[in-house]
Amino acid sequence: MAAQTIHHGPPVIQFSVMLQNRVGALAALVKMLRSTAIEVLGLSVQDARDATIARIVVSDPETTEQLFLEKGIPHTVCELLVVELKEAGPNLLQCLDHLMVAETNIDFCYPLLSVYQGYSLLAMHVDDLEFAASILNSAGFTLVWQDSLSR
Repeated sequence: MAAQTIHHGPPVIQFSVMLQNRVGALAALVKMLRSTAIEVLGLSVQDARDATIARIVVSDPETTEQLFLEKGIPHTVCELLVVELKEAGPNLLQCLDHLMVAETNIDFCYPLLSVYQGYSLLAMHVDDLEFAASILNSAGFTLVWQDSLSR
């Protein structure tokens, strides 16, 4: 892959929300967001006996933050690195190999629900976002920033 000029934008924001472990809790969260025209673009759920942690990437993080604060919904926020995978299998392995060689840990990752310019997207929480972004960019990967996902 040829090296590209890195585009820096605001990092993709992820919200982690603790939900009660009951039927419909996730659907209620998504309905609340959609009622204010916020789309869920990425979702990862970790279930436990008493509670569920929903990690979400949304189309409008600023409004989501305000909504959660207004409604008293406990949440945390973190920044993600999102990479475009032109061919999911080979590109995924290349992406992981480049990060491994650079000794960059991936804390967690998951695919986004949306397709960007016809390609799959992988969201990753890494040790050092700027370093990982420079590694992947120098390897020719296209990075996607929040301003590209927001509407």
